[in-house]
Amino acid sequence: HVQLVESGGGSVQAGGSLRLSCAASASTSSKYCMAWFRQAPGKEREGVALIYAGYTRYAYSAKGRFTISQDNVKNTVYLQMNSLRPEDTAMYYCAANAGTCIWWDPWSRANFGYWGQGTQVTVS
Repeated sequence: HVQLVESGGGSVQAGGSLRLSCAASASTSSKYCMAWFRQAPGKEREGVALIYAGYTRYAYSAKGRFTISQDNVKNTVYLQMNSLRPEDTAMYYCAANAGTCIWWDPWSRANFGYWGQGTQVTVS
């Protein structure tokens, strides 16, 4: 089992940047598929980015603006978000699942057994 704690959310103006962090309670390097999801009010939770053993995948909405990375010493996954837009406003969740990412169906919530509590991002 792994516990996940997100941080780094906040309020920012359009065009600004934020870096979210997801601290894991155990080593996740090459053991867990790590992902960021987000959920805006009234909308379903959607995948944003994921990483496993250095391989990454991004949702269309995140490509070119967001970067997911992993610090294996700190057991932390980051989401660097640049050029933020009002439509990026959402609660952002870190998720994990033991083993590799399901690359042919990467954004299914059912693929992930562990979730953090979320961190709010507001872009105005």
